[in-house]
Amino acid sequence: MNAPAAVTALLVDPPLAPDGDEARDLLRRELLRPEYNDSDLLGRFVDWVRRLLDGGVDRTADAPPVTTFVTMLVVVLLVAGLVLLLSRVRRTGRAPGTGRDLFTGETVSADELRRRAELALAEGRWEDAVTDGYRALALRQVERGRIDDVPGATAGEVGRALAAVDPASADRVLGAARLFDEVLYGERRATRDQAEAVLALDGALAGAR
Repeated sequence: MNAPAAVTALLVDPPLAPDGDEARDLLRRELLRPEYNDSDLLGRFVDWVRRLLDGGVDRTADAPPVTTFVTMLVVVLLVAGLVLLLSRVRRTGRAPGTGRDLFTGETVSADELRRRAELALAEGRWEDAVTDGYRALALRQVERGRIDDVPGATAGEVGRALAAVDPASADRVLGAARLFDEVLYGERRATRDQAEAVLALDGALAGAR
């Protein structure tokens, strides 16, 4: 794949239809924003729920019993849904590109990661091909001494470091970093073209000096 095609494959999102799944994804992405990872978030959320319930009780005190029941049921369901979604967000960590470790702590070489990515590509597992391909790309540049080995570095941090030493590939590298985060942490589906573009970028950077 030539460079322009690779850039297009990495940066162009597939069209999305505005449906319920998209709405839920937008809400999830909003809750993934860094400001929602405040250590006091739970306390503030509990306060908000208490105020909401207190206000609901006050407003429905003189309402018919059925209206009161329906109102409170809607509030409870809304709160339960938000708590469930928030708990899932906090379990998976911070927002893509702001605090996710790129590597998993396993002892593996760039060549091994590359072979895993190629196998995933051959088997049609595009998401695995993208994630292992980007890890191979990043680790290879560490092995070659082009960028520093920073424990706990994120895909975005590695991408920016590599873009700084190889400006000609900056757009492709940063696009691959965003794709890695979106696929692994944003539950985005990857395509064959995107997986091939990441592997092609690894190959191109392997020969760079």
